[in-house]
Amino acid sequence: MYDYLLHIAVLCGIYVVLSISLNLAVGFTGLFNIGHAAFYGIGAYTSALLTLAGVPWWIALIASAIMAGLFGFMVGVPCLRLRGDYLAIATLGFGEIIRAVMKNWTGLTRGPLGLPGIPKPSLFGVQFASIDMYLLLVVVVAIITVVIVNRLVKSPFGRVLKSIREDEIAAKSLGKNVVKYKLQALTLSAMFAGVAGSLYAHYITFIDPSTFTLMETVLMLCMVVLGGAGSIIGSVVGAIILVILPEPLRFISLPSSAAAALRQMIYSVSLILMMIFRPQGIFGETSTTKKFDLRKLLGMKKPKIKLRTKKNA
Repeated sequence: MYDYLLHIAVLCGIYVVLSISLNLAVGFTGLFNIGHAAFYGIGAYTSALLTLAGVPWWIALIASAIMAGLFGFMVGVPCLRLRGDYLAIATLGFGEIIRAVMKNWTGLTRGPLGLPGIPKPSLFGVQFASIDMYLLLVVVVAIITVVIVNRLVKSPFGRVLKSIREDEIAAKSLGKNVVKYKLQALTLSAMFAGVAGSLYAHYITFIDPSTFTLMETVLMLCMVVLGGAGSIIGSVVGAIILVILPEPLRFISLPSSAAAALRQMIYSVSLILMMIFRPQGIFGETSTTKKFDLRKLLGMKKPKIKLRTKKNA
């Protein structure tokens, strides 16, 4: 039972990183990305292949972040001039292309057979082979992710991202290069997803294309929406809730197909209830369309305008 609880805690930590990374694009920037599982998979396969080739884990971890970020940049260049549904369709297509490559490039990924025997990570002579040590590693990475993203969204860069989310035309009118900021946000989002992919691959020690599907992105989106888009603490809470919520089903003697369907029903019902009673999420803003001073949001001082009066004249 103790190992089972630690296993759930490790999964919570990995999904916290994923949820925060997606929230950076969806919640803080307003980019409707539904191909996020592709970056997750790119990070997992990059780290797994490099370590199986004898590369140290910490180098593979950095490489997984860089590779996922590179793909985020490449998909962002042609797609980020799109908005709303069109951007969602473009990122969905990208995600399906990546999954097809994982499935069919058997010379590299072994296709549906997957990559077994992925080694456990080690850093500076410390082995993270036991589940206790791996939980410590995941918690440290999750805390680093929270700190970095929190600093980003509270910086002038983060204020510009929020202004783009609220009113892209107004941000442009203030001289902000909207496409550049969107591209940076998507690249950073993809890099953190790559880190989560590396953590997942070395924890499970086996990956195959069936893990990185559209449903995985839907689960991440559910975490963001449940916790509150544009809220870091919301991403953390949403990830923990949706990882733990279906676990009692394991203690009920149900066929695997029925358990999977019931799990999806639980996710759906929880989201419907949230949309009815608290549409902004648990920790989300009261309203993302409320009036605000865009100049203040961007950290710009309000211009002082002196009116000429008869006395001054």
